[in-house]
Parts: sequence; C-alpha cells; structure tokens
Amino acid sequence: MDKRTSRNRFFFSVGTIGRDMQYTLVSMFLNVYLTEVLNLPDQTLWWTTGITLAVRIYDAVNDPLMGLFVDNTKTRFGKFKPWIAIGGLLSAIFTVLFFTDIGLRGTAYIISFTVIYLLWEVTFSGNDIGYWSMLPTLSIDQKTREKIGSTARICANIGLFITVVAILPVTNAIGNVTGGRKVGFFIVAVAIVLISIFTQAFTVFGVKEQRSVFKKEEKTSLRELARAIFKNDQLIFTLISLALFMIGYTTTTSFGTYFFIYAYRDEGMYSIFAAILGVSQLAALMVFPFFSKRFSRKQLYFAATILVVIGYIVFFFAPMNMLFIGAAGIPLFVGQAFIQLLMLMFLADTIEYGQWKLGRRNESITFSVQPFINKIGGAVGNAVVGAVVIMSGISAADGDPDKVSESGLLMMKSAMLIIPLILIVLGFIVYKLFFRIDKEKYDLIITDLKARGDISEDAN
Repeated sequence: MDKRTSRNRFFFSVGTIGRDMQYTLVSMFLNVYLTEVLNLPDQTLWWTTGITLAVRIYDAVNDPLMGLFVDNTKTRFGKFKPWIAIGGLLSAIFTVLFFTDIGLRGTAYIISFTVIYLLWEVTFSGNDIGYWSMLPTLSIDQKTREKIGSTARICANIGLFITVVAILPVTNAIGNVTGGRKVGFFIVAVAIVLISIFTQAFTVFGVKEQRSVFKKEEKTSLRELARAIFKNDQLIFTLISLALFMIGYTTTTSFGTYFFIYAYRDEGMYSIFAAILGVSQLAALMVFPFFSKRFSRKQLYFAATILVVIGYIVFFFAPMNMLFIGAAGIPLFVGQAFIQLLMLMFLADTIEYGQWKLGRRNESITFSVQPFINKIGGAVGNAVVGAVVIMSGISAADGDPDKVSESGLLMMKSAMLIIPLILIVLGFIVYKLFFRIDKEKYDLIITDLKARGDISEDAN
C-alpha cells in the first residue's frame, strides 16, 4: 500500500468515528429518551413511532435522488466533500434539538418532533451518501478496498460502542449532579456532535481522491437514475440481502436497553455487555483482512451467517447470567461485523459492474442504497421496538421490571432474537443464489474497463 493510499485509509476512516456516535445516539437511544426520560404517554409514543417509520421510509425513497444530486455536483472540492461538510454541520444541529426539552407536549411536541426528524434525516443522508460513495474512488483494487473499508468499519464501531457503553452511565451521572437525566442527554448530545464535526474534518481536509483516473461523465438525468439502479441486477440483489440483514440487526440492537432493564433486571449490565461485544466486533474487523487472504467472500459470508445463527439460538435459551449471555453475544456480533463489511464490499463492486454494463460509474447513486437500506432497516426495526414496547406493557411499566408479565418478556425476546435470525439467514440465501461478482468476474470487468478507456491504466 503506497503513501497516498495509507494516508487516505487513515483520514477517511477517522471521519466515521463521530458520525457513528451521532447516528447511534439517534437510532438506538431516541426511543429510550422518549420513554424512559421524557416519559411520554402511550398516545404520543404511537404518534412518534408512526412518524419515525413514515419519515424514514420517505427519506429512504428520497435517497437515490440525493445520490443523483451528489453525482451531479461539480466543485473545486470535488463532489463528495461539500455534502460531507454541509450535511455534517446541519445534522449536528438537529441532533441536539432532538434532546432539547423545552416543555412541549401533546400536539405541539408531535409537530416539532416531525419537523426535526425530517430535517435530520435529509441532512444526515447527504452527509452519509457523500461519505461512503467516496470509498470506491480511493482504489479499484478489491483487497485495498477491503483494508480501507475494514479500517473505516473499525472506526465506525469504535464510535458506535463508545456511545452504547457510555450513554447510560454518563447521562445518569450527569443527571445525579444536575437533578435530571434530561440535562444529561442534552450535554451528551452536544458533546457527541462536536466530536462528529471534529473527526469529519480529517476526511474533508485530509483525503485525496483519484479523480483523474476515471473518465469524465455527463450529468445523470432522472431517467438515468432509475436505470442506474434497476438495470444493475447485482446492485438489486445486494440491496435485498442488505435490507434483510439491516432489519434484523437494527431490531436486535434497538432492544438492548429494554432487555437489560426488564428481562435481565440490571440496567448497569447493559454497558458491560456492550463493552464485551464492542471488543469482539472490533477484533473481528481487525482480523478480517487476514481471513480474506485465505478464503473467498462467499465462504466468509457463509461462516459469518453460521456464527450469527449460533449466537441467536444460544442467546434466546440462555439463563439470565452474563457468562451465558456474553458467550452467546460474541459469535452473534463477530458474525454481524463480518457481514456488514462484506456488504460494503459487495456494494462497492457493483459500481464497476454498473459502469461495465451501463456505461456510467454513478458512485453516489449506487451508494445511496446503503443509507436507503439503513433507514428502511432502522424504520422497521424501530417500529417493531416501539410497537412491542407498548404491547408488551414495557412502556407502562415506568422502569419497574415487576410490572411486565412473562408473556410480555417472551414477546420482547422473540422480536429481539427470533425474527432477526430468520431475516439474516434469508439475506444470505438471496446472496448465495443470485450474486455473481466474485474475484475472477471483478478482475475481468476491470480489465475490460481499462481496455475501453473508462478507467486509466494508472488506476490502482
């Protein structure tokens, strides 16, 4: 790996630490804030659950259009960095507003929640699409992409697990000093968005793209937008597999806090559990390049799915003992870490496939399906969590585990573990049956693109 690539690997990857801290705060802990801190009534929670689902679906459908805007952007800073910078700053503001309580309740709160959620989704989308669609421009070599992608995922997971581990004890500690957890969540939100802005500055000012090695293309029209997605069959199959995985993954992780409060009956163990799994997932991403040298991506995906299946089954039947639950969580999240990184690589490879088949690269349109799927997965996952929390009696329990029945706990465990297991296995089956871009196929595509002059011979 040359000096430029090593530099890009570092500056690109660091940028996602704060981004994922910010995304994790909203995607995993906004529901907790609404139910356990603001203690909103069930009627309002039904509204916020429905609004979250509707806004995420709307914004997810809108993501390809955002990808079109990014692809058609032409500035002296390139087409990705302006969206990373502007989207990062604006989404930071709306993240803080989520956790700012000025006393609104009822209809007024529902309206303000809707506006803030819509603006947050749109601005974070621009940032997210700009960030990830930059990855394929840093290298066309599969192994180099895997190294950059694995480092970026490591940094993303560092951000995720710092938030997951620290959020409850830190907000509780601040709340004890200030007299309430509302202040704790507000201060943490401000701190996280400042970290997000700081770490993304590394990407904006440090990454040097390979712009000159790709053929300059005309702007993409709306008609060509649809063609870039729906005529790229390998992108469609990747999208389906990723959707099934993300719905399952998001549903499981979003139930974490509720599981340890109401099933395990010790909220403090959530942070310990998250720390154990965070280390396991980071270790998995660190060793991924070692395994990728020795096994094909198809073999790695199969092995990762087996680990996930084992983890879910053991977790479901495990007694309420951290030794058993922690042991179940390790294969579950190691497997999920591998799958997340593999999906990122599959998506990157469909860009060259689309260029080879359709004559256009369309990095941002292609990568717009990633936030599209993340939002659909998050929307469905949060909708499942919101509905189960209400129907199981958890929202009415007010933090008291004794008020939740055994059937309510079983409902929560089934939604958290069984449904995601089925979805993730189905995702692998779709990949196994329909995805065709292996190393040999990809190398042939690159050779053909160079021969056609669509990619420079100097590209690496």
